[in-house]
Amino acid sequence: MAGPALGWPLWPLAALGLVVALTAGAGPEPRPAERGPPVRLFTEEELARYGGEEEDQPIYLAVKGVVFDVTSGREFYGRGAPYNALTGKDSTRGVAKMSLDPSDLTHDTTGLSAKELESLDDVFTNVYKAKYPIVGYTARRILNEDGSPNLDFKPEDQPHFDIKDEF
Repeated sequence: MAGPALGWPLWPLAALGLVVALTAGAGPEPRPAERGPPVRLFTEEELARYGGEEEDQPIYLAVKGVVFDVTSGREFYGRGAPYNALTGKDSTRGVAKMSLDPSDLTHDTTGLSAKELESLDDVFTNVYKAKYPIVGYTARRILNEDGSPNLDFKPEDQPHFDIKDEF
């Protein structure tokens, strides 16, 4: 069985407990219909395609490796909108720092203060998770740089990440 977007086998992910979530109901327990479309993994290149530049395309942004569909907020995230710089990438650091500086538009949380991490968690939970549907995850969260599954990935070991709340 191949992975949803990247073509690698799903068996290594069984050890991670992610197979059911990534195959979106292919197992004995289907996903509830209200959860929306199946989640998928996005490489940086794939996510960049959803930066709000094209009117007929959805707008995605990632925070903490979770990809949200922010199309309903086109006035904030679309082309020329105030927060368009956050789209098409994992902008975790920028969200934590409330910054649109290009150097902050990255997944890297190294060196953030306790206050910035608290702000990140607040915005992640009370804005993005509360308002926008989750459409996938950045591949960086569970893959090695060469694209192979990271068998050492343990959601419970990831900083500021609780997979139970996301599926």
